[in-house]
Amino acid sequence: MAQLLNLNADLGESFGPWPMGSDNAMLRIVNSANVACGFHAGDPLVMFNTAALAKQHGVSIGAHPAYPDLQGFGRRRMDIPLGELEAMLTYQIGALDACARAQGVRVTHVKPHGALSNVACADRKVADAVARAVHRLDPTLILLAPAASQLIAAGRDQGLPVVEEVFADRAYLDDGNLVPRSQPGAMIHGAEASLQHVKRMVEESALISINGKRIPINPQSICVHGDNADAVATAQAIKDGLVKLGFRFVTIPELLVA
Repeated sequence: MAQLLNLNADLGESFGPWPMGSDNAMLRIVNSANVACGFHAGDPLVMFNTAALAKQHGVSIGAHPAYPDLQGFGRRRMDIPLGELEAMLTYQIGALDACARAQGVRVTHVKPHGALSNVACADRKVADAVARAVHRLDPTLILLAPAASQLIAAGRDQGLPVVEEVFADRAYLDDGNLVPRSQPGAMIHGAEASLQHVKRMVEESALISINGKRIPINPQSICVHGDNADAVATAQAIKDGLVKLGFRFVTIPELLVA
């Protein structure tokens, strides 16, 4: 039986008249979409339209909540009291779910964005706050979290269904966290380089750092950032390359029921 994998992308990141990414093309390739909820990108109409496109293409919908940082695209760390942060997460997830429900579908997973994700990966208190907010809203929501992170542990301790994610276009530090974008080598450029990066992680069931350190993981979902210039080519190359190796791609909910 073929091993199951999921291919996801961060989408719905346009805002008003400013377009971002190639969502329609990406939604023809990926299995799951992490949709911006208005705090780092996206707006009500973008959320509504992205949910409609995802439904059309049979793509499962996830909320991609962030710090309230439109100017910085959610990539700047913010010191927000944990109770307030939990309320912000509830607000964002609920807004996207309302847009999805209007299309006759539902949000099925949650994946924090940018700086919020980076902080939650390393800081257990923030990770616990994220997991609490998701569980309080709906304990059946799936937490899509970076492999080998505190967010994985927090989600499991909270009793949430958890899926481990690896990044096709980002490099890793020896501790399993992402190389900061401000540092050289943080990004992996080009479809072929990204495919080889993913193949190594999937075949070895390990994160492989820029220094060659291997951290054991269970890679279930692969992320291609939708705002990258070569995102469409990268997503297609990864899907085609791994299908040739015998993997089968499904939505995030399907990973947990197979």
